[in-house]
Amino acid sequence: MEKVRLGVIGVGNMGSAHIRNWAGGMTPEIEVSAACDIDEKKLGFVKEQFPGVKCFTDASELIHSGLCDAVLIATPHYIHPDLTKEAMEAGLHVMSEKPAGVYTKQVRELIDYTETSDKTYAIMFNQRTNCLYRKMKELIDSKKYGEIKRVSWIITDWFRTQQYYDSGAWRATWSGEGGGVMLNQCPHQLDLWQWLCGMPNKIRAFCHEGKWHDIEVEDDVTIYAEYPNGATGTFITTTGDCPGTNRLEITLDGAKLLCDMSSPFPEGDALWIYELEGSTADQIAHAEKGFEKLPGAWRKVETDGQNPQHTGVLNAFASHILRGEPLVAEGKEGINGLMISNAAFLSSWLNKTVELPVDEDLYWDLLQKKIAGSRRQKSVKETKVEDLSGTY
Repeated sequence: MEKVRLGVIGVGNMGSAHIRNWAGGMTPEIEVSAACDIDEKKLGFVKEQFPGVKCFTDASELIHSGLCDAVLIATPHYIHPDLTKEAMEAGLHVMSEKPAGVYTKQVRELIDYTETSDKTYAIMFNQRTNCLYRKMKELIDSKKYGEIKRVSWIITDWFRTQQYYDSGAWRATWSGEGGGVMLNQCPHQLDLWQWLCGMPNKIRAFCHEGKWHDIEVEDDVTIYAEYPNGATGTFITTTGDCPGTNRLEITLDGAKLLCDMSSPFPEGDALWIYELEGSTADQIAHAEKGFEKLPGAWRKVETDGQNPQHTGVLNAFASHILRGEPLVAEGKEGINGLMISNAAFLSSWLNKTVELPVDEDLYWDLLQKKIAGSRRQKSVKETKVEDLSGTY
């Protein structure tokens, strides 16, 4: 096999962006051989611009067509696990868009299945390719600055209008999407949070449903987390703020890391570190003066400058299939960020702190009650397909 023949299931915003990236020569070891969408209007651009790509309106037909070595799943969230399993049962490799699924019980069952297969299961956590986050992880994992004490992420630059939510009947509904800002916009950041800092063991959250939009799911969230080592964290997100903020601070015993992706200033998209001349724990215990802070200084952290995003993930996927090279993110890692969002929902619904791992049966039962009261939009307002290849 010289190239991986890829079938794209779902050619909305992200699916069409992947096809355009391939057509632009950005994934040289991939050949898009097939595409599928239940909406024939969305398939129109594929048929018109890429006549060599076979088009389907039924995912099972594409999966069993013999035209593909792998599939990329870019459909509404609930069917990610089912399509992944069907494709792997048919002998295909799978790249799933985020999230891996809507609830951890479903994803855990999927992971159990995929681990019995010799095919590759990967997930599109493209933000892991960003040099700033990769460098943060390198610094944290080195233990040079000691253990994490505190993490704070304000990620509120997800501004969405009512038109956005009205553009699809499945959007922003419990029955169609399974959640709002945490399931649609934030899976990448929730994944990065646990990838950088590890998994918390306790969550207390406040998830406000339809606070800024006429929707039934959450569009404003505040999460407080506790970690096994005593560290704490906060995660604040919404689709109602403009211009919004994307600021991540991680405080360690001997330093603070700061990454502000929303700063209006020239050095905004950069990683900064405040290096202390010693340990805060030692200073607290042994300093002779009550206000004696440790000296330190800010400096900009140098990175390799690489940020290949979606194409980086797909190129790694292809090279893994062809030569066994590392993936950006294995599919089984998709359960971790989902565990945090499930815990946040459960905490908000029960109005109490919950421990991780979550009670998956209880979460499933409460989600079913949400779904039972869910309303699908009766009319959908058409909106142009946007190129999201450079977004989160």
